[in-house]
Amino acid sequence: MRLLDKLEKKLGRYAINNLSLLLIICYGFGYLMNGVNPSFMNYLYLNPYLITRGQIWRIVTWILVPPSDFGFFTLIMLYFYYSIGTTLERTWGIFKFNAYIFSGMLFTIIGSFILMGYCYLVHGDVILALGAGDAFGTYLAPYFARFSTYYMNMSVFFAFAMTFPDVQVLLFFIIPVKMKYLGIIDLVLLGYEFIIGGPAMKIIMGASLLNALVFFLMMRNMSHLRPKQIKRRVVYRQQVRQATPITRHKCAICGRTEKDSPELEFRFCSKCNGNYEYCNNHLFTHEHVK
Repeated sequence: MRLLDKLEKKLGRYAINNLSLLLIICYGFGYLMNGVNPSFMNYLYLNPYLITRGQIWRIVTWILVPPSDFGFFTLIMLYFYYSIGTTLERTWGIFKFNAYIFSGMLFTIIGSFILMGYCYLVHGDVILALGAGDAFGTYLAPYFARFSTYYMNMSVFFAFAMTFPDVQVLLFFIIPVKMKYLGIIDLVLLGYEFIIGGPAMKIIMGASLLNALVFFLMMRNMSHLRPKQIKRRVVYRQQVRQATPITRHKCAICGRTEKDSPELEFRFCSKCNGNYEYCNNHLFTHEHVK
């Protein structure tokens, strides 16, 4: 948290506002391209083997790959993720939410290169048979196609569930369920998928959800970001303002304020060198400050 605070002071002005909406727009372009020319999506996937062979754009374009097929429930899902994303952005602050999202992207990219190294170790015989060329890149493509924005969205969901555990949502638009229970259910399902999945799947899931794990470990230091703490601070500030009203006028001679003597009137003297304010008893009798 100290590191984030220091980075925010230096880089906070570069944070992207409404990042959730930007990601939804990226998905929209992805759905459009997939509908116009599905084969073009093969040029967008995160494939570190092809990145090392000059296709640098894949470091960024994999974000355009939608997390699921397009349909009616996709619109609901996108609206849901936009809603929880903007809520987290307002609660944490723009910079911290940016750091969470971009760290998830960075971990995913690093994980893809780790997976490529694993493939080189395990499939060395295939490299000798196919040669380190396009044929081997095609052989590895199904492994890297599993890297998608799905787990990035899941990390946002887990962050929301940890920050707002008691918020209720309507499951199937009918059943009210608290976020913490939905988070536990999804965590169990992902844990089962992680256990039964092969080494490649473990690398993919571990890298893509690493930012959620880091956030979970930092939660003890982020208690000030919990909604109850935020509400408590807001109420405290309101009570302080009501208990100690702000003094707006003070006489430079007698020191009385509008709080001490509500009947007094205060004026600034145009002949004094500086911002000196006087009550109506001393406005014309004071010695001008030069």
